[in-house]
This record gives sequence, structure tokens and C-alpha cells, in this order.
Amino acid sequence: MKKIGFLSFGHWSAGAHSETRSAADFLHQSIDLAVAAEELGVDGAYFRVHHFARQAASPFPLLAAIGARTSKIEIGTGVIDMRYENPLYMIEDAGAADLISGGRLQLGISRGSPEQVIDGWRYFGYAPGEGETDADMARQHTEVFLKLLEGEGFAQPNPRPMFANPPGLLRLEPHSEGLRERIWWGSGSNATSVWAAKLGMNLQSSTLKDDETGEPLHVQQRKQIEAYREAWTEAGHEREPRVSVSRSIFALTNDTDRAYFGRDRSSRDQVGMIDENTRAIFGRSYAGEPDELVRQLKEDEAIQAADTLLLTIPNQLGVEYNAHVLENIVTHVAPELGWR
Repeated sequence: MKKIGFLSFGHWSAGAHSETRSAADFLHQSIDLAVAAEELGVDGAYFRVHHFARQAASPFPLLAAIGARTSKIEIGTGVIDMRYENPLYMIEDAGAADLISGGRLQLGISRGSPEQVIDGWRYFGYAPGEGETDADMARQHTEVFLKLLEGEGFAQPNPRPMFANPPGLLRLEPHSEGLRERIWWGSGSNATSVWAAKLGMNLQSSTLKDDETGEPLHVQQRKQIEAYREAWTEAGHEREPRVSVSRSIFALTNDTDRAYFGRDRSSRDQVGMIDENTRAIFGRSYAGEPDELVRQLKEDEAIQAADTLLLTIPNQLGVEYNAHVLENIVTHVAPELGWR
């Protein structure tokens, strides 16, 4: 058995072929797709977060709305850029969204990726300390977030408060018990996956990773997952960790599928520079008849090693078509691979 979710980047545009023409369209369609996905037996609805872009940017109102409209599906992010985040305010938002959903929040966070503007986090009021990088700042924000998410009191109460306080130091509210164990780190390297394991976070590995060995992405990710699980065991955590990988996978079952993805030009990994210093490998996409997909996916070592698969979706093609994409995988592919 493997959990299967969808991952939306939340694009919108006024292009001629877009069915998601505004931010309002994206938000309402995302809620409707999550409802449809739950009815199809899909396990998760996840959203990428990008600032200064016509994409998903403020996840907690959307996650809370989905939580209120659904009852079983996991809701989450993949990922929130921690360079931009106030970890204390984020705890309040996350706690509220998790309580609304009844404890279904799976929160993916990370140091982020190249953004639409130069050093966008500076506009949010954040800057690395002297001698530190923006990645250091993201990890510092994360460590504060994880510590306070445990729910221990840390703030000295006012001796004459407006409302009566419980005894002792105060914590942030609302507190959602168990959310600390449902935090994921989006890792682009082996080293950060080991760091995440030591801190007790689950692991998200997407379709982009530092090219550390020159091997195919799925092989590098499988080794990353192995390093993560080894570090988890060494850290002595009591629970079993969760690991997800992201893929673009399209089963071609009708003429519309074939028109959109039948001549997919991204059927091989690609290598490029994600910034001035980082060589990255971009994962291939999969598109084919269901039986051919089954054969190909069996050979993907990272998918086999992970317990959760996040399917990146073309959200601008609308709710109905994306529900069809998910149904194809759940109905025609997953059972043949033993995932259902």
C-alpha cells in the first residue's frame, strides 16, 4: 500500500487555454478538486507555496477551507519557504488549520528555491545574520518553529492580564496536539535529509535535487532516502518516519490525454544550474498507456522506496480534467503496482 496525493503549484493566468484565470479561480477550484479527490480515494491534497508569483502563496486559509469541506483526505504543503516565515505566527495559523481539519495537516517546509524577486524574504522583514546565508536563516526559523510547536510554555504572563491565565509560562494558541509529528522537510540534498532526520521531520523529495553523483534522479533519491532513514534510526526516534517523492505521471486513456501528454518531451531527466553554484537534476515525467506506466514505475527506485507519492497536476486544465487524471492513476495504475 502506498499513499497517493496530488501536488498543485496553483498557477493562474488569463491565457486562452487556461481554466484558472484568477486567484479566486485557483482557490475555489483547489477546494473542489480536494473534495473530488477524496471521493476518488486519493489520500492527500498538497500545495506548493511561491511568493510574488501568480501561484499559491498563502496556504493556511486554503488548507483550512479544504479541511472544513472534507473529512478524510490529508491536506498539506510541498513546500513553505521558511526564509519568509515568522515561526510564531505560523504556529498559530497551522494550529488553527489542523484543528479545523481534525488533525489531517501534513506540513511540508523547506529553505525554499530561487524566487520571482531578488532576496524576496527581505521585503517580509527578514535578513540573515552576519556571516550567515539565507539557508541558515531558513533552518533557524525551522528550529524555532519545531521547538515551540511542542506546546511547552515559554512566555512570561502579565501579572494583570485582560483575561485569566493558566498557571505557569504561556504557550502559543491554538495548540494542536500531534502536529509536531506531521512536519516534513523538503530536501534537495543528502546532507539536508540527514539534518531533517535528526530533528524528527518527515522527508519530502521532489522532482528537483542537487546533482551529487551524476546518476539518474530516481537512483539519487533512493540513496537520499536510505541516508535519511539511517540517520533517523541513529537519532533514536520512536515512531516510523514518512517519506514522499513527487512525480508527473499521466495515464493515457482517451484522446484528450493523448493530445495533452502523448508526445511528452520531458521523458528523460534534465540537468541544469538552479543558481550560480548549484548543479541540479530535474526528474523526468511519465506519460503512457496504463500497462506501460506500470512497467516504468516499477523501475523507479525512489517511488518504490517512498511510502507516499505526490502527483504534480496541471491545475490550469480545470477540476474535471484533473480529477480524471487522478482517477486514471487510482483505477488503472495503482492496483497493478500493489498500491491499492
